[in-house]
Amino acid sequence: MQKIIVCIKRVVDYNVRIRVKPDGSGVMLDGVKMSVNPFDEIALEEALRIKERGTNIEVVAVSIGVADTQQQLRTALAMGADRAILVQTDLPVEPLTAAQTFLAVANKENPDLIFLGKQAIDDDANQTGQMLAAIWQRPQATYASKVEISGGKASVTREVDAGLETIEVDLPAVVTVDLRLNEPRYVKLPDIMKAKKKPLEVTSLEALGVSTAVLLKTVKTEPPAQRQKGVMVKDVAELVGVLKKKGLI
Repeated sequence: MQKIIVCIKRVVDYNVRIRVKPDGSGVMLDGVKMSVNPFDEIALEEALRIKERGTNIEVVAVSIGVADTQQQLRTALAMGADRAILVQTDLPVEPLTAAQTFLAVANKENPDLIFLGKQAIDDDANQTGQMLAAIWQRPQATYASKVEISGGKASVTREVDAGLETIEVDLPAVVTVDLRLNEPRYVKLPDIMKAKKKPLEVTSLEALGVSTAVLLKTVKTEPPAQRQKGVMVKDVAELVGVLKKKGLI
């Protein structure tokens, strides 16, 4: 193995309380802390661990988004990625567009493995990895909780409804990762300083020959409904009566 691509996304930090715009057109982002999607951070950590166990493996972090996405790519470089690529665009990026963009990058970079988080915490689409594998015409392993590389193959333990399933795929392949795969490393200040000197290439969708067609339309964004106050009941009979009034039984 010589090269691993890790696809990362810039999202609102998971510790931030999300606020919806008054007109319901989306989420308020002004002044909000942005971070690397947590699932993608786990994917990057796994790529770095594979690199540390092997020899001469290059880890490339790739992201699509606005110019400020360079901040998240610098975080990836500080964690240990060798270089980064930003496909800069101010337009919303849908899963299919993201997959087509990562495919264009893969065709240039010829990676042995592409890692992604299983989903992004902003839209929870869980589609990009599967779409990328389909249009790249390579094997895929989703929801990975353990990854082992040997002899040009990847043995992936994945989480399914019935428990754990282990599959083997030929490389190159696409792997999307779950939360239990690992715990990302802490980025230290010296690593942040070193990351400033690592190469970060900026390109565009047009340069990669990717269409920016919009296929999805967000009709309205609404915050979750407020939870109702609890009701105190004296006994089981009263509890059953309350549940019947609410139409729950």
